Amino acid sequence: MIKIEHLVKNYGANCAVDDISFEVEEGEIVGFLGPNGAGKSTTMNILTGYLSSTSGKALIAGVDILADPIAAKRQIGYLPEQPPLYPDMTVEEYLNFNYDLKGCKLDRRAHLEQICETVKIKDVRHKVIRTLSKGYRQRVGIAQALVGNPKVIIFDEPTVGLDPKQIIEIRNLIRGLGKEHTVILSTHILQEVQAVCDRIVIINKGKIVANEKTENISNVVADNRRFHVKIAGPQKEILSMLRSMPGIAYADALAERDGDAYTYLVESDFGVDIRKKLFYQLSERGWPMIGLESLGMNLEDIFITVVDKSEEHKSGRIAQTERTKRRGSKEKASLERELGANLYENAQRRRMESSLEEGEDD
Repeated sequence: MIKIEHLVKNYGANCAVDDISFEVEEGEIVGFLGPNGAGKSTTMNILTGYLSSTSGKALIAGVDILADPIAAKRQIGYLPEQPPLYPDMTVEEYLNFNYDLKGCKLDRRAHLEQICETVKIKDVRHKVIRTLSKGYRQRVGIAQALVGNPKVIIFDEPTVGLDPKQIIEIRNLIRGLGKEHTVILSTHILQEVQAVCDRIVIINKGKIVANEKTENISNVVADNRRFHVKIAGPQKEILSMLRSMPGIAYADALAERDGDAYTYLVESDFGVDIRKKLFYQLSERGWPMIGLESLGMNLEDIFITVVDKSEEHKSGRIAQTERTKRRGSKEKASLERELGANLYENAQRRRMESSLEEGEDD
């Protein structure tokens, strides 16, 4: 539905978008992430036809946005970070204005009624927009993006400034839209991406540094194989028991001590949850377990390490964020670096395959 091929955007000597390629399938919700200045907004502005590219292509439903911008834009609904609202209009007046502006040919009454039902703004249709809460104004912004029933919806920071309840409502709305539309979601809220998106594309300094299905990342994030276990009792005997226990692949004592309790790093075999079994084994021996901490990761950690990996690749040195320095867990940082490296290398492999395929076509 969306295809970006070797897209480049230069501002003089500055390269904002550096030869990026990716596709978004029909009915897919893709999270487009990147730190400030990464080229994220520039890419989205090219997709919507607001900016032209220096080279490369951006196709919407097979239509080149530069070659035939009117036809391509008919397929796009866009919600910028600041919704393009006219505060002195009523909601109904504003939606009718967008209907006329887009030259919509659908049955006006039925179409606008359906949109209001979808985004749940029927109860405020006759209210002036400036009197609405921020959450409702955001819904009205989404409603204008749906006018004309476009195949592609592009959201730029759709939940910024909303309260937790409003954020959940907008997330559910976007998830519902993904059943009938292709959606690109740009956001800095990583939990939002994990909750809503089917795939995650991360851009840094104009280059794609990760392109992976959310479920693949989530499975790794939720993989509880490594733990810090704090156990009171004789260290040598406990360590011996841990190392001989079925289901445990690795165990070692750490320097941390709390009275007569020591902290141990424990790693289970793949697919084995050793927590209950470990509890019963320690209970039988009279060794209290007084702490258990999973060394799983969250999406924020992964985002930081993928970006760090791209910096390392570019500068030829090992990058380390302040967050990693503060974390104080070498084991967890190692897991993050490994996953970050895998995601980055997968993105580079796809880029190379795309270049080779294009070379064969030529």
